[in-house]
Amino acid sequence: MKNILRMFALIGILVLTGGMSISYAQPPMTEVPHSDTSSNPGVNSLKGKVVETMNSGGYTYINIEQDGKATWAAVPAMQVTVGQDVSVMPGFVMNNFKSSSLDRTFESIVFSSGIAGDEAKTSDAMLSGGGHAGATPAEKVENIKVDKAEGPDAYTVAELHAKRGDLDTKNVVLRGQVVKVGKAIMGKNWIHIQDGSGSVSDGTNDIIVTSQDVPEVGTVAIAKGTLHKDKDFGMGYFYTVIIEDGSIK
Repeated sequence: MKNILRMFALIGILVLTGGMSISYAQPPMTEVPHSDTSSNPGVNSLKGKVVETMNSGGYTYINIEQDGKATWAAVPAMQVTVGQDVSVMPGFVMNNFKSSSLDRTFESIVFSSGIAGDEAKTSDAMLSGGGHAGATPAEKVENIKVDKAEGPDAYTVAELHAKRGDLDTKNVVLRGQVVKVGKAIMGKNWIHIQDGSGSVSDGTNDIIVTSQDVPEVGTVAIAKGTLHKDKDFGMGYFYTVIIEDGSIK
């Protein structure tokens, strides 16, 4: 069920960012019957050997060859290598898909939620912290103690978690140490900030800020943005509190 939700959310994001036609993916080596594919969710995975791969825009593009036929697939960013045998989970075909980050148009490409089994490890840039369902809270970095920012909109990490109901959709200011940065995922950077407050056991020691800025890990920064509670990005990524569209100074 988790993989299905991730797949549908991924397709929704891509539809919003590109104008392309969509159909359900079919087995690459069989004749596709002429039927209403919208009533046929039971699609097969793609299997074969990786003959070409590249990472761009938060996705891994994989050219998979089986029985002399090559099929392009795209999955959330992960590590794969040429010559590797992979099985890509069921997905959707997008025709005439233009990748702006690659400046390339794919005549046909399957967008999938990932690789089946243990062949590759999906990037966990979004998985830690913030109350992601099923994820481990971000680890506490030792000896962090950062003074609270000044001003009426300033809060500590712990206060943002505790007051998230009252602060929902409000502008907030947070000063803390950058402990992790996930770059170019879903068109934004995911910045983990801690200030020494909160508890690692329940994840209230860490706040994620989405931004176009890319601060260096280890620096003390001031983040300004809009707080949202119970934010669901799909693909299983759910956050009890997050700061969006932030600026990092």
